Amino acid sequence: MYISPLFEKSLAYARKLKADKIFILSAKYGLLDLDTEIEPYDLTLNEMPAREVATWAKRVFKQIAVQADPARDHFIFLAGAKYRKYLIPMFASSEAPLANLPIGKQLQFLGK
Repeated sequence: MYISPLFEKSLAYARKLKADKIFILSAKYGLLDLDTEIEPYDLTLNEMPAREVATWAKRVFKQIAVQADPARDHFIFLAGAKYRKYLIPMFASSEAPLANLPIGKQLQFLGK
């Protein structure tokens, strides 16, 4: 379902990092494993009010906490600003290497 060049390059980059786990952030489902099959949907955080995005982030954090340790593990977010805004402060150790880069620069970074 995820076929955009940005998604494909982000996934390839995440795999090169040899991360213990890779997740997909979904506006509808929250946290998804790479193997999870879902039905197509038309929903994005980009059009949600801040209050709803904050609620979504709390739900995702709880989903992550079941599979990882937010207080000890290091998390790398390759998601857009709205998807990581309320999440990143919840983690003891995280980074967002694509933050503040326009799409073209993000693709360039991921392609290296």
